[in-house]
Amino acid sequence: MGSNSEFRDYVLDQLDTIEGVTARAMFGGFGVFQDGVMFALIAKDTLYFKVDDENRIDYESAGMPPFRYARSGKTFEMSYWQAPSDVLDDPDDLSNWARSAIAAAQRGRLT
Repeated sequence: MGSNSEFRDYVLDQLDTIEGVTARAMFGGFGVFQDGVMFALIAKDTLYFKVDDENRIDYESAGMPPFRYARSGKTFEMSYWQAPSDVLDDPDDLSNWARSAIAAAQRGRLT
């Protein structure tokens, strides 16, 4: 997966208006959490947010792909989709996308 801590720090700085956001190293990248709930991941210096049926349309409309990885000759797709690059530089937009991902992650915990 791979990612550097400089990009992680940038993302966390952009999300500083959301209480309780932290990141920790996972599988060569980073998991991003809000109060212990993982709502995003950073892989190869790309931010992916948690997606479910309620917010997937936003990512599809923006033309963003899901996170995919290969293992043992198979490709797997996760329920995290790439954040649009234009929102990364706008803390307000990024926080809105993050809040939607947090809600998706919380809904996922209930099922």
